[in-house]
Amino acid sequence: MKAIEFDILRREDGSSEFEEFLNSLPDKDAVKLVAVIHKTEQYGMAVAMRQQWVKRLRNGICELRSRQGGNIQRALYFHERDDRYIITHGFTKKTNKTPPSEIEKAERLMRNYEKGSTGL
Repeated sequence: MKAIEFDILRREDGSSEFEEFLNSLPDKDAVKLVAVIHKTEQYGMAVAMRQQWVKRLRNGICELRSRQGGNIQRALYFHERDDRYIITHGFTKKTNKTPPSEIEKAERLMRNYEKGSTGL
């Protein structure tokens, strides 16, 4: 089992869309999502996939999955290199299917990151 590390995509001013999302959540929901991130870091991707803490979506975009009561949160991320992953943003899921607009947003943020731009 190999430990992995999640980092958060930051804007040029140091702010983060994911942190803003996390801070907007009810405390229990935020704690649960952070716990999923930490468990995935601790136990690795193979365990996280078996436990359904993570799911591959498309074009290198994956999601961290959290549910607290009836609230469903997702944090989208991509693999940077080695054992390092970058969380682009998060959202509260309203339907069974992850909205294509959220995946497209993560893809755009990943492309900007890969080009060396953090501008959103």
